[in-house]
Amino acid sequence: MVKILLDPSMYHPQLTVAEECRKAADLGYEFIELSPRADFHEWHHYPKVDDAEIAKVRRAMAETGVRIWSFNPVYNWSAPDEQDRQHAVRCLRRLLQIADDLEVPMIATELSGDPNDPLRSEAQLYRSIEELIPDFDRHGIECTIEAHPYDFVETNDRAVQIVRGVNKPWFNYEFCCPHMFHLSQGSGDARAMMAYAGDRLRHVHLADVYNHLANVGNRYIVNPPGVDARIHQHNEIGNGEVPWDEVFGYLRETRYDGPVSVCVFGWEEDMDAIHVRMRERIEQELGA
Repeated sequence: MVKILLDPSMYHPQLTVAEECRKAADLGYEFIELSPRADFHEWHHYPKVDDAEIAKVRRAMAETGVRIWSFNPVYNWSAPDEQDRQHAVRCLRRLLQIADDLEVPMIATELSGDPNDPLRSEAQLYRSIEELIPDFDRHGIECTIEAHPYDFVETNDRAVQIVRGVNKPWFNYEFCCPHMFHLSQGSGDARAMMAYAGDRLRHVHLADVYNHLANVGNRYIVNPPGVDARIHQHNEIGNGEVPWDEVFGYLRETRYDGPVSVCVFGWEEDMDAIHVRMRERIEQELGA
């Protein structure tokens, strides 16, 4: 049976992490995927949480029965710049300690790096992983990674190959539905991409998105034309072009029983109702 994780990103400006545990319970969720926030683990910054805050979160989890299942940090552990890479390793090492303190079993992260310098980025990633293997082993924490738009690898199959190259049972692949048109260079063949990952598929992010390459790219207009940037969305299911019959069909057929994260962003005006509808849809499709 899948675990449905709430990414409480839309609540970050208003609620503490402890309060987000209570909000998740109110919305019918048992698990959280904690995305970056300034007072905990922020994009590219050293974690800011201390023992007192960890204690507050532990109490909130005990009171509500909601568990933080994964942290979703963004640290540039593939940075071609060695100082930046070392900083990312320090950040991840500290975050693993915090995860251990809170009994969080998974780090869900990104390849990062520089798409304009992919070879050096790949070398730096493997170097970082080699340095962190003792930490992951000691804490017994799993890591799933995705090829995020503007990472040094941006396509599904190449990202899966990177995972296989690490060759560790705790290092696996996360398939992100709102990134699928970047992952597939516009084809959107969800079944083929997940099947390519095979038994390395251990995490799925669920949100909808429109194909940025359809209609000669005019659904998204970025100026100046050709600027070195990426664009996508994280919408509620049904507000986009993700082939959900294929996604849910494949997960049912393979009896996928890992975590699925609800990661809708940018719709704060209806966020409670969106999160309830997303949870109900997933329960309907996957029998959670």
